[in-house]
Amino acid sequence: MRICTCFYRVGSRNEYQGITGLSHFFEHMMFNGAKKYGPKAFDRTMEFNGGANNAYTTNDLTVYTNWFPASAAEVIFDLEGDRISSLSIDPKMVESERGVVISERSTGLENSPWRLLIQSIEGVAFQEHPYHWPVIGYLDDMKNWKQADLERYFKTYYAPNNCLVVMSGALKVEDVKKLAEKYLEPIPAQPAPPPVHIVEPEQTGERRITVQKDVATPYLGIGYKTPATNHDDYYALTLLADILGSGNSSRLYSSLVDQQQVASTIFVNFGENFDPNLFGIFAVAGRNVKAEALENAIYEQLDKLIKDGVTDNELQKVKNKKLIEFYNQVETINGKSNNIGTYEVFFGDYRKMFDAPARFNQVTKEDIQRVAKKYFLKQTRTVGIMLKDTAE
Repeated sequence: MRICTCFYRVGSRNEYQGITGLSHFFEHMMFNGAKKYGPKAFDRTMEFNGGANNAYTTNDLTVYTNWFPASAAEVIFDLEGDRISSLSIDPKMVESERGVVISERSTGLENSPWRLLIQSIEGVAFQEHPYHWPVIGYLDDMKNWKQADLERYFKTYYAPNNCLVVMSGALKVEDVKKLAEKYLEPIPAQPAPPPVHIVEPEQTGERRITVQKDVATPYLGIGYKTPATNHDDYYALTLLADILGSGNSSRLYSSLVDQQQVASTIFVNFGENFDPNLFGIFAVAGRNVKAEALENAIYEQLDKLIKDGVTDNELQKVKNKKLIEFYNQVETINGKSNNIGTYEVFFGDYRKMFDAPARFNQVTKEDIQRVAKKYFLKQTRTVGIMLKDTAE
């Protein structure tokens, strides 16, 4: 199989209140018909030609992935060119898909305590920056998108100059260029999208939020403000996340789940973002354990790391793990495409991917201790606690 991955530089950070959720909505709309391939024809044509696809939306990006045999390469370019150049934004289809994403939003919040908790934490952690609202959007906005909003958003962000296309697999460069020239080059470029200029004001005090839901034991989330992905501290923070929360032998899991049993599960979330975001620590309290006890146990572990640092073995273990993950990824066409795209859009140059093993290897114990001390600050953290709803 070959793979075509389209990275559109549009996510919920490009929205504003009144049109929140449009990025995710267009992820759905992109499969609902264009000029040449009508409703449902995109998937059917791809499947008929032996292909498959997937898509996802984040704060920063909307990404479409197509897997296909070499014989279907031209069909893939035809499909992508058709929906980029002439997507149908038919009002009837809009209303149908609007209902789908509204249902997805309500079902997700009902079924996932984590989604509700994380959404609540982000809404408090960010007061002005667009990371404040959830990727799926606010319900009232979703109900009131106007046709003009949709048409303007699509024209602005679904332009060829706002898209990075990564092709991986047994394909010849000259063949790919010919197909791109035939199916994508004729599509007019658009003015560059407006930059996201909002900078989140410095947080100068801890923020807290409590939400209630039918949960057996408390859920806890702690988010610390950390810089954008292109910051030099990215590599040390990534390894710190693994030291704290990757696997059963990680610090937080071994101490709080296995030994103290104050948590039934615990993990760390730290990913790629265009703008400063959160280093998240998430946990579920053990049986008969109060949220306060779990929270304090986490702080004890963070304070210990800040005070005493990490061992040589700890750091080497996560470096080895990260390097194995990296090389395993680039051995596959999926991994190649994702890594090339990630480094191009977040670091500004896909060739920086080749420097990643050395950058991880260069991280020292002192770097780990330094970034923990620098970013694990009470005044820049936001804490969310989910407790059982006691309402009659």
